[in-house]
Amino acid sequence: MEIVILAVVIALVVIGALGGLVIGSRKRKQLPPPPPAAPDITAPPAEPHIGDEAETPRDEPRRTIEEVDLPDASATAPVAVEEPPLVEAPPIEVPEPTAGRLVRLRARLSRSQSALGQGLLTLLSREHLDEDTWEEIEDTLLTADVGVQPTQELVERLRERVKVLGTRTPEELRGLLREELLTLLVPDFDRTVNTESGLDTPGIVMVVGVNGTGKTTTTGKLARVLVADGKHVVLGAADTFRAAAADQLQTWGERVGARTVRGPEGGDPASVAFDSVKEGIEESADVVLIDTAGRLHTKTGLMDELGKVKRVVEKHAPLDEILLVLDATTGQNGLVQARVFAEVVDITGIVLTKLDGTAKGGIVIAVQRELGVPVKLVGLGEGADDLAPFEPEAFVDALIGE
Repeated sequence: MEIVILAVVIALVVIGALGGLVIGSRKRKQLPPPPPAAPDITAPPAEPHIGDEAETPRDEPRRTIEEVDLPDASATAPVAVEEPPLVEAPPIEVPEPTAGRLVRLRARLSRSQSALGQGLLTLLSREHLDEDTWEEIEDTLLTADVGVQPTQELVERLRERVKVLGTRTPEELRGLLREELLTLLVPDFDRTVNTESGLDTPGIVMVVGVNGTGKTTTTGKLARVLVADGKHVVLGAADTFRAAAADQLQTWGERVGARTVRGPEGGDPASVAFDSVKEGIEESADVVLIDTAGRLHTKTGLMDELGKVKRVVEKHAPLDEILLVLDATTGQNGLVQARVFAEVVDITGIVLTKLDGTAKGGIVIAVQRELGVPVKLVGLGEGADDLAPFEPEAFVDALIGE
């Protein structure tokens, strides 16, 4: 039994020794490798001087700041500094006085309108005024865009007066025709552009019309007319739908010193109109001129927008004047435009542009009869001061000559 126990003990000792050898060998395998030997560090090569190759720096004598020769200041050319160009404001122009403008422009008007007046005088001067002659007189008036009803009235009165007159000298016929044409033009109309407000606010004038009638140009020229009369004017560029309309109006304003209120292109016209009146009140301006968008009169939605502009402006103060701009060369189409605009806003006055070209003077009679409101201004050219207050007497004298 003792021998067996001794054998077991010896076996355990042998097994323990073998286990220790295995564990020791595993630990020796997991030890990190010894660090490498430190490399030999050598000094970097010297930096080369400018213009030198990569050679070893040389010991050179150095000079102090006192020993360095500085350049002569008198011999050095001054450096020219170019200043940015100054943007000069455009010069303020002095518009022509409005009094008598139509008289001064009468020669231009008579050249384009002589067909109507001289044609009527020639027909009335015939020895025998038969039915054919009276029909020619009617045709002349209708061709001049006088309109059917005014033409019939004029011919009827001329028939009666010529019959009573008996003799028809050129002077008598001219005087007769002058009186009848003046009657059709309704000389008693108040043709003053209303720019005076009954409140403590500026006079507010809104200009309406379709594209192509010269609406924005007319607004700019009207600003010149008012400035010539001593008014402080603020312009409202509410035509936000037409490209460059605001720029065009601002240019007109700058020429006479009138400020232009504008908004983003394609913005809300009513908002621009509202701001224009607001700033006109803050500046204590005399007149605020609002150029509205040149809406097509056949589009109901756009005409509704025009009514919105009117309502928004009247939140500040009532409008004192609404001017409808018509192209005098459009004839009956201009009358159609007038009817539609009159249904949307209360037109108080008419501006006829391009009356110096191929226009026929009878459109003045026809449009007044159509709307029941006066022609207050007429455009007689492309010049800045070619917008004139309408004077019936001067107009008729230009038609029939002296």
